[in-house]
Amino acid sequence: MASLPPTSTLPTLDAEQRTQVLDTLFEPCLQLHTLSVSLLREQSFPSYESLIEAVGEQLLELHRSNLETDHKWLEAILSAHPRLGEKQVESEQSRKEQAQLNQGGADEAEKLADMNRKYEDRFPGLKYVVFVNGRSRPIIMEDMQRRIDRGDIQLEKQEGIQAMCDIAKDRAKKLGG
Repeated sequence: MASLPPTSTLPTLDAEQRTQVLDTLFEPCLQLHTLSVSLLREQSFPSYESLIEAVGEQLLELHRSNLETDHKWLEAILSAHPRLGEKQVESEQSRKEQAQLNQGGADEAEKLADMNRKYEDRFPGLKYVVFVNGRSRPIIMEDMQRRIDRGDIQLEKQEGIQAMCDIAKDRAKKLGG
């Protein structure tokens, strides 16, 4: 999807088109589709920012839930984002967003891969999600290490939700939404 349809048209789109909107803003994920595709039909949004905030609230509700199944769904949604520095990235938006992270040397790339492994060992079921926003590998790796050292999975989920929403808002802005 090279551009986003006007938010006023979202309720009139078919389910596949609404799914494409979610995939463009976030990352392709069956759990996110199940959670949010109907939201785009049932509610009107004055802007993509308000739509993204509504999806973010759905994710926070999963986070606040006492049900293990809700937590597993949230983990699947958060883990839909590719690992930083990963060579095989499906989403065109993610490839562009991570482009500067892949410009460093092989040593830095290996260190980033190692940091991804440490993060996922520390927080089983999660991938490190951050709004890169032009920051360099060393800055991103410092943040990753800080979060690993902090060791708080609940804060990780909250930060992951916030990062996903920040990324989605940036994508919407770039795509004219």
